[in-house]
Amino acid sequence: MYNYGYTGISLFSGAGGLSYGLSKAGFDMRIGIDIDSNAALTLKMNNNIDVIISDIKNVNPTEITKEFNVDIKDIALIAGGPPCQGFSQSNRRSRNLDNPLNNLYLEFFRFVKALNPQVFLLENVAGLKTLHNGKIVKDILKVAKRLGYQVQYDIINAEDFGVPQRRKRIIFIGTKKKASNLLQPEQSNIVSVRDALNDLPILENGNNIDELNYSKNKNLSNYQKLMRNNSQKSVKNNLVSKNRALVLKRYKYIPQGGNWQDIPSTLMSNYKNVKNCHAWIYYRLIYDEPSVVISNYRKNMLIHPEQNRGLSVREAARIQSFPDSYIFFGEFGSQQQQVANAVPPIMAEKIGEKMINYIEEEY
Repeated sequence: MYNYGYTGISLFSGAGGLSYGLSKAGFDMRIGIDIDSNAALTLKMNNNIDVIISDIKNVNPTEITKEFNVDIKDIALIAGGPPCQGFSQSNRRSRNLDNPLNNLYLEFFRFVKALNPQVFLLENVAGLKTLHNGKIVKDILKVAKRLGYQVQYDIINAEDFGVPQRRKRIIFIGTKKKASNLLQPEQSNIVSVRDALNDLPILENGNNIDELNYSKNKNLSNYQKLMRNNSQKSVKNNLVSKNRALVLKRYKYIPQGGNWQDIPSTLMSNYKNVKNCHAWIYYRLIYDEPSVVISNYRKNMLIHPEQNRGLSVREAARIQSFPDSYIFFGEFGSQQQQVANAVPPIMAEKIGEKMINYIEEEY
């Protein structure tokens, strides 16, 4: 499509999965805002976008449009995903309305009010829907209505959009005029972990060589061809966490689809209470199915389907649907978190295409 006549602004941009996917759909993503300098560097280096590194509370919407020569009348889209730690089901200690992170969606609507885009897209974890009996969802709908938007929202699964990952998110799309089916996925083939990863370099525990040649797999899947996009013989971001010998012993007991429960109790004695471990701790991915959600994959110690090690940054990025040309910057731990926090670009692109179609039909 690539119309590039529709200006977009990205809030809470992170490493740019949402911005990149929306630009592929045809939006001209002009400005991105994020508080994290490493993520902002990744965003800037991979996207043709002006980047503001700041707490969004300190950013004036109309001033930045003047600074970067963006005409407010041209803004078609505001998109973003406020930090989701406060909404996450796994965050039991601060998953409440007193968590200041849970109010950042109001900053999103401050920009919507000031810039009045034709469409907005707000993305977050699925747990937002039930948090405090849906209070925040009700507030989002109320604020959007007050600003003149009709909203459709749903919990969607990245797997249904051709992403090799079962990643459920809640997405709100606000439109000035009535629209329908903007979140309905088109028919997509299920993409497995094998489809995504088995052409990437074979790695050792703790690999610290960033750029390596692809494996010699000649039978590339359609997904692998898409991710490579005629790239060279090598690929970057192959860093892997270095696990202790005890952790490596644990890995050996875990089959594909297994987790910490497959580890002998004698090797888990340093855990005060293993019952506190959730199902994705020490989970080994299943090669012939989509991945579980890529979230804190280093801390959870998600395991490669066949090799006794954690995932590399590039492997996690592949599972998130970032092309191999998309390079992550910053220290290693930051790269891992940037990938884990991102919106899958392919999912963003397909939803973006539907929003473009809506705009073209209505304006």
